Formats: sequence, C-alpha cells, structure tokens
Amino acid sequence: MTLEFTTSEATERVTDEQLAAIHEAPGFGRVFTDHMVSIDWTLDSGWRDARVEPYGPLAIDPAHAVLHYGQEIFEGLKAYRHEDGSVWLFRPDENGKRLARSAVRMALPELSVEDFVEACKQLVRADERWTPSGHEQSLYIRPFTFGNEVFLGVRAAHSARFMVIASPVGAYFADGVKPVRIWLSEHFNRAGKGGTGSAKTGGNYASSLAPTQEAFANGCSQVLFLSSLGDRHIEELGGMNLVLVKRDGTLVTPESDTILDGITRNSLFELAEHLGHRTEMRPVTIDEWQEGVESGDIVEAFACGTAAVITPISEIVSPDGSFGWPDREPGEVTMKLRKALTDIQWGRAEDPFGWMVQVTEAKA
Repeated sequence: MTLEFTTSEATERVTDEQLAAIHEAPGFGRVFTDHMVSIDWTLDSGWRDARVEPYGPLAIDPAHAVLHYGQEIFEGLKAYRHEDGSVWLFRPDENGKRLARSAVRMALPELSVEDFVEACKQLVRADERWTPSGHEQSLYIRPFTFGNEVFLGVRAAHSARFMVIASPVGAYFADGVKPVRIWLSEHFNRAGKGGTGSAKTGGNYASSLAPTQEAFANGCSQVLFLSSLGDRHIEELGGMNLVLVKRDGTLVTPESDTILDGITRNSLFELAEHLGHRTEMRPVTIDEWQEGVESGDIVEAFACGTAAVITPISEIVSPDGSFGWPDREPGEVTMKLRKALTDIQWGRAEDPFGWMVQVTEAKA
C-alpha cells in the first residue's frame, strides 16, 4: 500500500526575481528549494506521516543515533527541464532500489521504490519553478534516511526519518569538458571486503576526504582507490565510478562487491552496447591500466556519476610517477557517450530505454 502525502505550503518563498538570480549562477548544492519531503518510521508503526513541508532546520536531539553511529544512507538524482517546459526524472526507480539495498546493509528501514519515486515527484511538483532551463542546468535531488532514535546503545535505531531536499545546479564543466588528473592513493583505502563499500552511506565519503585533500595538494582533482587486499585491483574514485576504453572500443569497468553500483555507469554501459560497443565488468589492476596505456591497448579513461555524468581522465599520478595522456583533449568514445546520455536526459534525443519519467506537463 502506497503512502498518502499531505502538503503544507511554504509561506516565505524565494521571489521570482531572486530565483532568476540564483539560476544565473546556481553552483552546486548551496541554495535549496522552498519545500522538502519528510516521512517518519518507527519499529512499531512502520512508515507514516508522508508530507511536503516548508524547507527548514531540523530539531536534532544530541542523542540521535545518526550522530553517534553514522546510521545514514542517501541518494542523488536529477530533474531535467526539456525544451517544451516539461520536467523529467532520470531512472528514479533505480535510485529507489539502491537506497533499499543500502538500507539493508546499514540496518535502516526499507522504503518501497514506489514511495521513493513518489516522494521525489512530490517535491519536484511543489517546487517546479526551481528547475532551471539553462545549458546543462538541472535540479539536483537528495533523498536520505537517518536513524533518529534517542538512544546510545549500539544497535539499529528503532525510529528513522526519510527526507528529500533539492537544489538547482549549473553545468559541471562551465567552460567545457576538461580532462582531469587523478591521484592514486597508496596509503588509504575506501572500503574493505565485507564492509559498506557497495552502500551509499556518508561514512564512505568521509573516508575519502583526507586522501582527496592529498590529491589536491598534488595538483589532482580526484583520488583513485585500490583494493584493501593489497592485490592492486582498481576500485573507484572518491565519488565516481571508473571506466577504461580499449583501442577496439570496448568499455571496461572494475567489478567488486566493495564498489558502489553506479546508475550512471550502468546506463552508460547499456547505452554503449546499444551503440555497438562491447562492455566488460571484471577485476582490473592498476598495472593492467598502465601497461595498456603504454602498449596503446587502452586509449581513454573517464569517471562517471550523477553530478558530472562523465569526467575525462588525462593522467594518473602517484609518488612513483605518472601515466596516461597528459595535455590531450577528451577521447572520442568518452565524448560520444557523454553526448548520447545527456541528449536523452535533456530530451534532445529519443529515449529507447524508457529511462526518463515525466513529472510535470509541457508548457502551453
């Protein structure tokens, strides 16, 4: 049985003039819409009180479980305004499924995929005017669940809250898509076997922050992690999946139960196969990558995720040296895939996969 939502309209809203100024330079995740979604859960009553309410601070008890044991999960997806004025979500059902998988790993309640998708739709409809229409602009949507029981015992919380907030975001590459240098982390690991690497939980990202600072200090934009087993297998970046492109057009991505199951990555692989490329999900070592670059067998590499869609990689840097394609423009396959996916997302091309979910109607 799906939840029924109630709506409390925000009495203080951003004016149209203020919103126009925000859309001129929205940045990423700094300004939030007028409303938010909240749904409460208790062990005894299950999910209840689904509501759209004015955006605002939460009353947090100092003993809330999330503050002490990190019992929290989240998702990230986008709403896109098409040329006719309608607004669409990209594969929200996949985000709902992944949130449910993360909930199982983090001992949090599972929200149904139907209620997850409806919660996102409710917020987008309530704040439709916040979805921008500029070049590669979108409305970033952040659903999350956290344990909020007032209790300091080490066990799964008996109460939780699911919420959705949203923020208009600009083009990730404001001056055009540029390849980036990546720092190879040799002293830090993102996740271990049997850990939470495949869950989308805040702790995984917190653990990436120190090595990311190390990457910045070495002139790099992101950090690449290897397996904690010492076998030199590639895992993922601090917040994105990794893809290698071989000379024959085959796409290869590392496979491991400690890697986040990326929705953008999976979509790109399905799209690549549709366009005639072979794809492989399998273990990959950093040595295979370096040797492939040196032999000419691996000709491109990119990172992928919701925020940037695709980020071309120019070079891998470590204390022992570097390899890659410094000072080279983004690869042909990389940019072809990026264009093909973003054209579907913004409605510039047909969607043969049924990925886009319409939320609001076209404007007359």
